[in-house]
Amino acid sequence: MLKETKGSIRKAMEIAGYSKTTSINSMVESLGTEIHERANKILQMNAPKAAWGMIEVLDDPSAMGARNSIAAAAQIMDRTGLVKKEQVEVTNTGGAMFILPPKNED
Repeated sequence: MLKETKGSIRKAMEIAGYSKTTSINSMVESLGTEIHERANKILQMNAPKAAWGMIEVLDDPSAMGARNSIAAAAQIMDRTGLVKKEQVEVTNTGGAMFILPPKNED
């Protein structure tokens, strides 16, 4: 049913046999957790496609819509936990260690 409705709650309700007068809000209130989980699963299922979309832009950066493809792929990957890695190396030779905020140049 997911492909048929493409996320439309009203279409899903019609396919499931609910009356057209049934409130979408009442469905969302009772199925909110399931809707959230399903949306998250859809993003996870499309994360590999998003990664390949980024790779394809590397191969042809002048392709129409390349900027939009990168932005959409980055959003999907961020929401599924595939974020760019930032590493900070901290070493301590012993004793106490304090991490201070950057010094202001005032």
